[in-house]
Amino acid sequence: MSRYRGPRCKKIRRLGDLPGLTSKRPGSKSDSKSKWRPSRKSEYSIRLQEKQKLRFHYGLTERQLLRYVHIAGKGKGPTGPVLLQLLEMRLDNILFQLGMASTIPGARQLVNHRHILVNGRIVDIPSYRCKPRDIIATKDKQRSKALIQNNIALSSHKEVPKHLTIDSFHNKGMVNQIIDSKWIGLKINEFLVVEYYSRQI
Repeated sequence: MSRYRGPRCKKIRRLGDLPGLTSKRPGSKSDSKSKWRPSRKSEYSIRLQEKQKLRFHYGLTERQLLRYVHIAGKGKGPTGPVLLQLLEMRLDNILFQLGMASTIPGARQLVNHRHILVNGRIVDIPSYRCKPRDIIATKDKQRSKALIQNNIALSSHKEVPKHLTIDSFHNKGMVNQIIDSKWIGLKINEFLVVEYYSRQI
């Protein structure tokens, strides 16, 4: 299954707030359908919805997410928290959390277009796994700097997670440590995601 490229507000209405997917907020619908009592969801549909939240927030294909679940299952500690740590330490997500991009798809585009340096070297792989003490910076080109400066200015109100540090004057950020699960902003039950895939494998 390919990466989702359809209407983003439609997904937010169905799944809830997905800050990585879009900064927009859908308007409220006042038609009669909004007054209907929602039907009771099955256990499968609840697990599927949590999985979809994770997939659309981080902008992953089904195959990519399944691969992360496999990797997390082989790591130290519970699979759910390890899965979230792996996703949060992706370069595209780090750029989003630093405010250097307004969304994760926007961050992915910056990386693909070779605007981003990690420890002084160009990295054009959005899934690159960042590590403590990594320095994320902008390429020394006017266009690259302008893109990042604009994004940082627009996200100046946004709180940067404690595992990261942003130097807005020099357009760069630093990874201080592996993220603690309590700092993850997405409201998600990762254990339901693991249960969903345990039934698929």
